[in-house]
Amino acid sequence: MGMLDLMRLMSIQRQRDQERRRRQAQAPPRDGLIALRAKRKGSPCQQDGDSQGAADIEIPSLPEDIWRLIHSLMPMRDAARAACVSHSFLSSWRCHPNLNFSSEALGLSKNAYGNEELAGLFYSKVNHILKRHSGIGVKKLTIKVYSDYSGKGSSYLNNWLQIAVKPGIEELIIALTQFQAKYNFPCSLLSNGSGDSIQYLHLSNCSFHPTVTLSGLRSLTRLYLCRVRITENELGCLLSHSLALEQLEIRYCNRIVCLKVPCLLQRLISLKVFGCDKLKLIENEAPNVSIFAFQGDKTELKLGETLQIKSLCMVRSGYVYHARAELPSIMPNLESLAVQSCKETAFAPKLCSKFLCLRHLSIGLIGFFPAYDYLSLASYIYAAPSLETFDLNRNVQSVSIFAHPADLRSIREEKHHNLKSVTVTSFISVKSLVELTCHILESTASLECLTLDASQTGFRCDTPGSKISKCPPLDRDIIMEGHRGVLAIRRYIQPRVEF
Repeated sequence: MGMLDLMRLMSIQRQRDQERRRRQAQAPPRDGLIALRAKRKGSPCQQDGDSQGAADIEIPSLPEDIWRLIHSLMPMRDAARAACVSHSFLSSWRCHPNLNFSSEALGLSKNAYGNEELAGLFYSKVNHILKRHSGIGVKKLTIKVYSDYSGKGSSYLNNWLQIAVKPGIEELIIALTQFQAKYNFPCSLLSNGSGDSIQYLHLSNCSFHPTVTLSGLRSLTRLYLCRVRITENELGCLLSHSLALEQLEIRYCNRIVCLKVPCLLQRLISLKVFGCDKLKLIENEAPNVSIFAFQGDKTELKLGETLQIKSLCMVRSGYVYHARAELPSIMPNLESLAVQSCKETAFAPKLCSKFLCLRHLSIGLIGFFPAYDYLSLASYIYAAPSLETFDLNRNVQSVSIFAHPADLRSIREEKHHNLKSVTVTSFISVKSLVELTCHILESTASLECLTLDASQTGFRCDTPGSKISKCPPLDRDIIMEGHRGVLAIRRYIQPRVEF
């Protein structure tokens, strides 16, 4: 049942109840009404009976499965509050399907407590909640321990998992934010049918040692491992039991030396590997991978069949040049390409090869490139006739156009008819970047939006959702380069914009 249908049902039921009350104004409340008792003092969640002095609130009766649906759609804290004032909600709370245990969800402020006190309160609250939960009907379990993880935390975690991880669970997220927390995830938990229903498994900062005896995981479609102590053989055992896997993401798992993705994973479409420093080889035999993302310089990549790859993200030195030179022939069906490099020894080459399907392009240059020719990146734009968006993230040091003023170069190319949006982050006054921007303006007939951000830092206190309360101070040179970037925009670029 959708939310719109649910609201209509509740509206109809409410109208019927109002009509019934008009007919029987003097009659006592019937079973068609549920009394909610709101406690005035204390915490009724910790008591079994109703409180004294409560206010009666009449709401329409609905089938129990409808109330459980409504309850399951509430955030966990709101669902707990509802259970405090309603026997009906208390019943569904004991089978609440979405359990989210984090400092934020439990209302624990990191600034209000010390690390040990915060850890004690966290363990106490989660224990209190799970003791009153039946362990039945849990679909999603999230445990994020932000406080210092101690040895006693292992017994707490194991007890919580034993209560909540039962056949029927679909998402399991265990995130220990303390670096190298000494917790060993119990693989036995996934046996005896408990792992058969899990669709998403997320583990971070723990040990995980699956063996050939591992059973279950027949429904697993998403696997996320971050800073997990697992070897390549153990990961191989895990993958061999996860034949429904569609998305695999591995971050900073430094015990893996060789990652082999077997051809048994026929449904795997997304493979992402970041920051695994000891990884020497990725060998992919899964035939249907269409999304690949990777960070690293020394790892050999054997991606198998690449014609089906449509989205590629690479954080790799020298890859801006390599992508332009090699990818049109290796991955001709690319639709989205994101490249970030901290070292480029050559400019993007001007070639005849084309990215015929490419629609979204993002290039990041991070580091020191005093003589990099940004105008060479125009080669990407005209190799992609279907390109719609181009983002350039520039965080490098270069020589300002005001230090060596000269006539701007231009390139003779046919006009581009699909590019609609161009964004340059950390715009600076370097001559070749000004030339590239002017060239895009003059040769792109379809351009609708050009964004030039001259701020020279990625740390912004005004970013939505940012936890930075105060912007960090900036060096004088950085501030001055921001001013020079704005001046270059006004002097060289703004006069070429048609309003």
